[in-house]
Amino acid sequence: MLKQLYPALAILALLTLITGVIYPLTVTALAQVVFPEKADGSLVEVDGTAIGSSLIGQNMNNDPRYFWSRPSAVGYNPLPSGGSNLSSTSATLEEAVAQRAADFRTANQLGEGTDIPAEMVFASGSGLDPHISPEAARLQIDRVANARNLPREQVADLVEGFVESPQLGFLGQPRVNVLLLNLALDELQ
Repeated sequence: MLKQLYPALAILALLTLITGVIYPLTVTALAQVVFPEKADGSLVEVDGTAIGSSLIGQNMNNDPRYFWSRPSAVGYNPLPSGGSNLSSTSATLEEAVAQRAADFRTANQLGEGTDIPAEMVFASGSGLDPHISPEAARLQIDRVANARNLPREQVADLVEGFVESPQLGFLGQPRVNVLLLNLALDELQ
């Protein structure tokens, strides 16, 4: 039995070293060289203080002066990221979506017939998505401009300047990073 135990322990130690130390260090070093900003968490700093990450959604949904991000099933907490796991037939989900749509229409003074983009009423799969569609941002322009006493055209131009194209020109949809847009708004005033 000892003849089999020693080789097994040696293989365990070797694989632990390779998969638990060498591989993670190699991937981390490679990420630091190729994508240093993303490897460090894509932190956004203002006056030397980290205020968020451009990869994680922020909760600005109570302040009319800011563009709102999509709802979060985890309260914008990055530790337990995940969706609500409610099915499309869930009465709870249906009520939450109806309430979110009504709140969005009221806050942005939109008519009852206005279509609300899905990302403004459904939480993302991770609960942390930092992007909304350009359409969702455009529906919020009047509210933000009025709350900040800015010309609508100036806010509209800012939104259009923050529309990101699909990755590599074909992956995904056009999108707007809400945190970066809100920071640019703060810089205007």
